[in-house]
Amino acid sequence: MAKKAAGSWSDAPDRTAKNAAHLEALETTPSKGATLITLPKLDVRRLNVRIVGDSELIVHHWSAKAIKEMLNKQMGVATAGKEKKDPHQDYLDSLYPYPGGGYGFPAIAFKNAAVEACTSLGKSVTKVAARQAFHVMAELVKIKGEPRMREDMVRIGMSKTADIRYRAGFKEWETTVAIRYNARALTDEQILNLLNTAGFAVGVGEWRSERDGSYGLFHVESTK
Repeated sequence: MAKKAAGSWSDAPDRTAKNAAHLEALETTPSKGATLITLPKLDVRRLNVRIVGDSELIVHHWSAKAIKEMLNKQMGVATAGKEKKDPHQDYLDSLYPYPGGGYGFPAIAFKNAAVEACTSLGKSVTKVAARQAFHVMAELVKIKGEPRMREDMVRIGMSKTADIRYRAGFKEWETTVAIRYNARALTDEQILNLLNTAGFAVGVGEWRSERDGSYGLFHVESTK
């Protein structure tokens, strides 16, 4: 008959209790030289920035018709062919209706421009830091100004096919952007400098400076 294997020395009742006590001491006793990590609280503030255009703002809203045509193409839905161009309707469809009346523009465009402007500031503010430090507080900002219909020659696709686009443009325009920011990451002065740099070097809308154009330029007029 085979003999029963002897238990390990660590299986002894007194040794098990000592091991448990030792592990508990390691978990609850702070190590020598350990430093306490403290995280500063967020200092969230709000800023309303009045922005005035320095060059024409060209807008191009995706119309419900264009979205439907794109979806039908992706789903393989048969269409009756390309409809005739309606310049005035294309112009109207390019505008962003603002809730309650008037015209709007995507607020996120101003944040994107400010983040992109970090490339003009060397290493003082990185794009990642700027992206995390502030947010715009609305989907649309209201544009003050009267639109006009533009007729522009463009080239689209890889084949650079020529086409005529009818879009709205605001020659004189201004808006107010509501910003919520972490004052421990960026000061209000730094945010204003970012926006001014964005207005000079990047722009917003179609044919902006970032896209080899000269439209959609702006500057900060005042803050609250």
